[in-house]
Amino acid sequence: MQAISPFRLAPYFRTRIWGFPDLAPWFDFKTEGEPIGEVWLTGEMCVAATGPLQGTSLSEITSQHGAAILGAGHAGEEFPLLIKILFPKEKLSVQVHPDDALAQKFGEPRGKTECWYALDARPGAKVALGIKQGATDDQVRASIDAANLEDLLDWLPVEKGDMIYVDAGTVHAIGPGAVLLETQQTSDLTYRMYDYGRPRELHLEKSFEAMRLQTSAGKVAPRNENDHQVLIDEKYFRVERWNLAVGVKAEALTQPQPYVQMIFVAEGAVTVSGDGFDPFVVERCQLAVIPAASGPWSIQPKGAAEIMRIVPQSL
Repeated sequence: MQAISPFRLAPYFRTRIWGFPDLAPWFDFKTEGEPIGEVWLTGEMCVAATGPLQGTSLSEITSQHGAAILGAGHAGEEFPLLIKILFPKEKLSVQVHPDDALAQKFGEPRGKTECWYALDARPGAKVALGIKQGATDDQVRASIDAANLEDLLDWLPVEKGDMIYVDAGTVHAIGPGAVLLETQQTSDLTYRMYDYGRPRELHLEKSFEAMRLQTSAGKVAPRNENDHQVLIDEKYFRVERWNLAVGVKAEALTQPQPYVQMIFVAEGAVTVSGDGFDPFVVERCQLAVIPAASGPWSIQPKGAAEIMRIVPQSL
């Protein structure tokens, strides 16, 4: 298998009506047009910003080097996880995502299970996860007709450092005030149930087919594991939090793995180096891809740094 060196991906900025025109201090990005609500870090249109693959989109890289990127036996597959940062200035629509079986019924390859890590949260930030206990399908339909579905949702406060699991079938919404790192299956399937009167299409019948009144969604407590924390360990993804200090080699973090790894910097900055490629810096809110066929590599923080290691579970 051809060796592929680690590389940093450039972010891709997505317009959303509920976003911001200025993403400072997270990104040096302003727009005069439609606001930016999502920054995609592993989208198919994201391009390599370092190394010999510089300027090549992630979709092209995965198509041409699938086994080397994802691991033996996975040539021809899509990159397995879509990682984004969400910047909600206003409430997102109330929506639900299908599971794999329902998505495939409608001709799509997979559904959408996701999780959110709160990079920041102002007082009063909250998300809705599921329908209140005891509510029925008929009550949900009636509340949509009466324009008060929000009253049937189970709202949870969000604080910086929270990890929130949102399995497929969970009716959910995000309020303003938090900056969320979202890890999800590579899918953009969203069925919109309710949009506060905005003139956007609703997908009610598909929403009700996808909706489950009882799900596993909720906050997930971190689990200490040697020198890091496991924030979530579910069917499709595992997210770990590593706090690095200058001079600490973090050898457990850089052990060879037979699958792709993603390194996201939540605080600080790190340098990724190794044999056969030029060192590169990954700063706050940037992401590096460590291919399955990567040679030995190391990571050195420039100061105190907090990073997330994100790996797929369903390869």
